[in-house]
Amino acid sequence: AKIGFWEHGVICSLFLNKVFRGFGGGGAGGVWGGGAFKMNDPPRTTRGDNGALAERAKPKLKKPPLYKVLLLNDDFTPMEFVVMLLMRFFNMGRDKAEQIMIHIHTRGLGVCGVYPHEIAETKMRQTLDCAREHQHPLQCTLEKE
Repeated sequence: AKIGFWEHGVICSLFLNKVFRGFGGGGAGGVWGGGAFKMNDPPRTTRGDNGALAERAKPKLKKPPLYKVLLLNDDFTPMEFVVMLLMRFFNMGRDKAEQIMIHIHTRGLGVCGVYPHEIAETKMRQTLDCAREHQHPLQCTLEKE
């Protein structure tokens, strides 16, 4: 027996309703067992008192505090070594690294970069480890921005 377009739509609608709601009694999840699709998820929009749709407010996420990685000048670490550190661990080009190195040399300290705490701590540790490995007394520290 042939079914018409309208009947076909009703049958498909009933089938999909059973798939998404579950075959055994109205539970959410259907054939996926509640994992991939849930009919009971809260809506992303709500109706206000006047009936207009309004987006639910998304929670505001705070940006993590940032920390400056500072290199301190000393009279023993070669300038070329400082340039190499800036290029290697702070992804600077040679010109920028030389500018920062001169700034550190003339002013006593300089900012190598500004990062979230974990990244700043890692870069500081890499810098200090490399300096110790090459027997240089270079000092590096963090300062909250």
